[in-house]
Amino acid sequence: MAILRRPRTGRVIAGVCAGLAQRFGWNANIVRLLFVLSFLLPGPQLIFYFVAWIVIPNELESTTALR
Repeated sequence: MAILRRPRTGRVIAGVCAGLAQRFGWNANIVRLLFVLSFLLPGPQLIFYFVAWIVIPNELESTTALR
């Protein structure tokens, strides 16, 4: 099972939806569509996105070598 990280590739804004899709094995475009459609309902969707943007760490660069 994958760790929740915001990927460096495949981002549209901050990579939150792409990270959630990778974590659960879903299609990133479906997650993005569901998130945009959720704005039709009242609720704190935008706040959730900004909090997730801050809390979910970036994916490590593949070129980073441990020294």
